[in-house]
Amino acid sequence: MTTDALALYSIDGNVGVVTMNRPDKLNSINPELKDALIAAFKAADADPATSVVLLRGNGRSFCAGYDVGRKSPERDVWRHDAIRYTQHLHSVLSFELAPWDMKKPVIAEVQGHALGGGCELAMMCDLTIAADDAKFGEPEIRFSTAGPALVMPWFIGLKKARELLYFGDTISAQEAQALGMVNRVVARDELPAQALKLAKRLALISPEALTTLKLALNRGAEAAGFRNAINAGVDILGPLYAASTAAGAKFRAAVEAEGLGAALEARMGEFKE
Repeated sequence: MTTDALALYSIDGNVGVVTMNRPDKLNSINPELKDALIAAFKAADADPATSVVLLRGNGRSFCAGYDVGRKSPERDVWRHDAIRYTQHLHSVLSFELAPWDMKKPVIAEVQGHALGGGCELAMMCDLTIAADDAKFGEPEIRFSTAGPALVMPWFIGLKKARELLYFGDTISAQEAQALGMVNRVVARDELPAQALKLAKRLALISPEALTTLKLALNRGAEAAGFRNAINAGVDILGPLYAASTAAGAKFRAAVEAEGLGAALEARMGEFKE
């Protein structure tokens, strides 16, 4: 795989390393990155030489979410079609569930931004180690949408998840750790080494034991309603994505007039305490 690919796969000992490689866009997710990342996940899960997968993002951020500035003529055609939007969101959800559905445990190595889909992707991993500068959150509600994978309540509890999802606030790595969203927080310059050390320590466990235990934990969560709840969330949120709302129209008008960066900055600035 070439180093200019959008998702890279390499091996370090008995650890498979998957790297999002769109650093100039803070690894924001577009269709090309999504497809490349799915292929890299499949390669990592099938590789007989490894038993643990480490998910990284090149550059200053892990993943800033979906690429909201991307033009999509195809999507514009069915923008107000709730049925087609719901189908699209289910394909997005399938992508975000990829770490959960892998046989091998996946460790997320998070620095900088883990927002929107990036936050959801990190939560879907088995373990998360974060740099002390990392920020987690799902700000989509501020733009009249919501993250399709409503997994946060399963990891931090309903009350706090409501607060973060209703307001779209971001939290520090330290608060994310206190809430149970993150396992460990380390200094930024130590993150790659510490994440790899954690992955290699986990890889000392037999692959059979890791695979079986992950499956048992996942099936337990799914028996409690994990997957059904997330699918129900997508079915309910589909019409919101297709709807015309006053807040959404105002934001799109600001994007047209001022550009995406300025519109985002202005909207986020309204929520500063």
